[in-house]
Amino acid sequence: MSHTTMDADELAQLVDHTLLKPEATSAQVAALAEEATQLGTYSICVSPSMLPLALPAGSSVKIATVCGFPSGAHTSEAKASEAAQAVASGAHEVDMVINLGAVKAGSWAYVEGDIAAVRGAAPSPIVLKVIIESAALTDEEIVSACQAAESAGADFVKTSTGFHPAGGASVHAVALMARTVGDRLGVKASGGVRTASDALAMVAAGATRLGLSGTAAVLAGLDGLDTAELLGGGGRSDGETPAGPGDVKVSDGAY
Repeated sequence: MSHTTMDADELAQLVDHTLLKPEATSAQVAALAEEATQLGTYSICVSPSMLPLALPAGSSVKIATVCGFPSGAHTSEAKASEAAQAVASGAHEVDMVINLGAVKAGSWAYVEGDIAAVRGAAPSPIVLKVIIESAALTDEEIVSACQAAESAGADFVKTSTGFHPAGGASVHAVALMARTVGDRLGVKASGGVRTASDALAMVAAGATRLGLSGTAAVLAGLDGLDTAELLGGGGRSDGETPAGPGDVKVSDGAY
């Protein structure tokens, strides 16, 4: 879906409001759920150990969690078990991390089988997103990773965990992912998307979901922006990342 303008309510509906810091407490997760409900975000994304999770009364916010996070180096069986437990605990969406070693080795049958194992454990209507860690990949690897995710039955491809030293989302990667599978799968930009301009640049490039930890600040930052200009390509130049490797820290929960 393309956008010509966007207000805070519309942008919020693209957001997975996220808290994945390893030191996050249950009280902080409860506050996240409350804030997500107030802001009107599409979902919250939390660590699987925080499930099951009670949402505020009347909340329509979905619950997402992660699988094989953040390295992706877990066995397929471990990922499938983690996903199945998450679904049993009330997750509506699962964001799994691709096996980067297999991607780098060109072992695409393994990559696809790994994703398919999680898809089998979290069948539709559970939404499955595949984190490809785009900043660590070549363009050719990004394309092949997206194709493997599609072949294995995923619903979304996602740029980043936000915890990899290579960095987070870039306009270039999002645009490439959207060109590859965007007419059939969703595209989620995450990792280092910290301002309203960042968020709009990702949407303009083809993102249909955003992983944000500082959602309130991003939404507030829309005030005074010419969203039509930014969504029309007036934002970042293609290929420039909103955050470099030094800006993505495990301690800030960037997602």
